[in-house]
Parts: sequence; structure tokens; C-alpha cells
Amino acid sequence: MIIWINGAFGSGKSSVAEAINKKIAQSFVYDPEQIGYFLWDVFPDEMKRKGNFQHIPIWREFNYKILKHISDNYDGIIIVPMTIYKREYYDEIISRLINAGVSVRLFILSVTRQTILNRLIQRGNDRDGWGAQHIDACLSAFETEIPGEIVVAEDRSIDEIADKIIQLGRVHIT
Repeated sequence: MIIWINGAFGSGKSSVAEAINKKIAQSFVYDPEQIGYFLWDVFPDEMKRKGNFQHIPIWREFNYKILKHISDNYDGIIIVPMTIYKREYYDEIISRLINAGVSVRLFILSVTRQTILNRLIQRGNDRDGWGAQHIDACLSAFETEIPGEIVVAEDRSIDEIADKIIQLGRVHIT
């Protein structure tokens, strides 16, 4: 099973994923961003772009194939903290996994725009930085285009959010 934790950049996905991982004995966190960093490292300088490596079709293909392979060969829970806010990209990775018979539980962390902005600034990002520029697009997509069970993450601890996702995902902790 894959537990996909979606949400705007700065909503707490990685922290929640790590907390879930600590609570479920046979689980691990798969970070799709690592494929993006790999692509930036191996591309010639002329091909490198700043911004979102999700726009590179091979990033989406690699992540689908890696997650499918892991799902086929690992008996534990795969936890994926990754913002996917474009429906096309959702379909190319998540819908494709579901259509291939992979059990994917989708959760969207819901926090206010101001909370997200505050968290991004606390991380050292600019108030008008890349993550902040994408808040509205993410929030809008999660309301209209991207499916997933909404988990209110405002004014809740990381452990409370992790416990809620484990409960909603009907995951047994061993």
C-alpha cells in the first residue's frame, strides 16, 4: 500500500511522513524529489532549469515505475510525501498506479495560506519565493481537481496528524 501525503509546499508533508514511518514498523518514506535532484545532477547545464522538475515527463515516468516496482516487491507501507497539484501529473503517476492495481490512499494536508507562508518563511524561503508563488494554485487544485481525503492540519501536532492518517488509512501498527 502507498500512503500519498499531498498538500501545498510547506504544509508539513515530510514531517508527517517521517512521523508515520516511526509509527509503522514495516514502512519507509519514498521521496520523489530525489529523482528530480538526480535529473538536475546528470543533465547537461543547457538542460537544467530552475523551478519545478515535475514538468519534466521523465520525472513522472521514473517515479511511476519506481513506485510500481517497490509496490510489487515490498510488503510494507510506502509513504510518499509529495505535492502533486496538476491533474495531468496526478494521472500520469497516481491514477496510473491505481489502474495497475496498486493500493494508494491519498491524503491532502489542509492548512491556511497564511500558515503555509509562515512555514516557508521559517524555513528560510523568501516571502515571494517559489513555494509561496505556488500556494494559491495548490490550494485551488486541492479543492477542485486533485482527489484525496482532506486532513485538517491546522493547529494539530505532527503526531496527531500522523495518527489521523493512520486511522483513516486503516493501517495496522505492529
